[in-house]
Amino acid sequence: MDVRHLVGVDTTRAARMLSEVRSATLSGRRAPMAPRPVIEESWERVLRSGVDPDHDVRAGLLSRAEVQRRREGSALRHVLPVLREGLLPFADVTRHIMVVADADGRVLWREGSAAVLRKADGIGFAVGADWREDVVGTNGVGTPAVTRRPVQVFAAEHFVRSHAAWTCAGAPLTDPRDGRLIGVVDVSGPLETMHPSTLAWVDSVAKLAEARLRERHLESLERLRSVAAPVLARVGGRALVVDRHGWTAAVTGVPYTRRLALPDAVSAGMRWLPALGRCSLEPLAGGWLVRAADEPVSRAASRVVLDLREPRGASVEVSGGAGSWSRKLSPRHAELLYLLAVQRAGRSAAGLAEDVFGDPARTVTVRAEMSRVRRYLGGLLEHRPYRFTEGADVDVLLPDDPRDLLPHSRAPALGGGREHPQASARRDRGPKSPPAPRPGKPGP
Repeated sequence: MDVRHLVGVDTTRAARMLSEVRSATLSGRRAPMAPRPVIEESWERVLRSGVDPDHDVRAGLLSRAEVQRRREGSALRHVLPVLREGLLPFADVTRHIMVVADADGRVLWREGSAAVLRKADGIGFAVGADWREDVVGTNGVGTPAVTRRPVQVFAAEHFVRSHAAWTCAGAPLTDPRDGRLIGVVDVSGPLETMHPSTLAWVDSVAKLAEARLRERHLESLERLRSVAAPVLARVGGRALVVDRHGWTAAVTGVPYTRRLALPDAVSAGMRWLPALGRCSLEPLAGGWLVRAADEPVSRAASRVVLDLREPRGASVEVSGGAGSWSRKLSPRHAELLYLLAVQRAGRSAAGLAEDVFGDPARTVTVRAEMSRVRRYLGGLLEHRPYRFTEGADVDVLLPDDPRDLLPHSRAPALGGGREHPQASARRDRGPKSPPAPRPGKPGP
């Protein structure tokens, strides 16, 4: 029986069964029922992190000044009214609290039932607290941040015993401009007040919040266009005006593209960009003026380093004769580039769809994602089939523990890679492949 259905019928029985499942699983005994996959995978990660299941951890709270600094610098502040309107009206009645944490797992806002807030204080679930999964165990804030999908954690599905009186439903919040995690919104309360549908409720409100961020982004691009028009009228040659995230406001002399791949750390001066080659970047109010140099883009002798050592910080670095640049990767792009790196002969859209989703029919999704990847990797990726160019020297850096390889991913093709990533990489490469992926730092 799925525990979520049991919770809606008999919370006492559900709590007892979950406690038995947790105790048996953590002690290596046979459990009366298997933990849900999302919970079992989280417990495995937490065990590797060294969290003690019988003692909660009280990480030092951030100071009031630091909490305020983070609030003011976070995009979360723009969606707080949406979250409050969607989640708080019934909080006192249903004995819930709403918790909003940033991408680092730090609680920035906490509102709702006064009685439940007092109980939360008792387990350190306070403003400024660190609720990352690898710090406090499986929970409705840290676990959605790792999996990048909504997660409900019922009672003893929490890894730490003292959290078993709680049930939490959390959903990640991502920035629509670049897909990066900006935080998590969570609704928490006693087990008897929760329902399996709570997760759908929280996820729906999170999507409304992301829609508000998209609206703000479109509004900012409109403002930038009013600045761009007179600037581009005075500029000859090939030029674009983009916002700070590379989204295009206006162009002259070049084909329109929705987004230009910029380095993670953008500064004024001459830079090498995959789509245009050498360019000069000049700051504008709200963005950048990008002017392309005359020389053609060089594709020769490029080195690509795909760094997957940090479970939450995958990145790609490209270097060559024209310079180097790096970029943080979304979880989906990290999956796709890893699969192409270990299968240098290439994969069709249907093949990648099967690798990532277990469904070769999902080619539309794969093509859309690969189109986004090619915006910043430019001529280093071919298509039909999708593959790295023969001239690209591709190096993959893996975590020391294979189980930490893209832990958020549920792609069928990554199952074997988590067990034996080096062997898998060697097996799938063609005769002109680069050296096998390996843990550690890139060479000189």
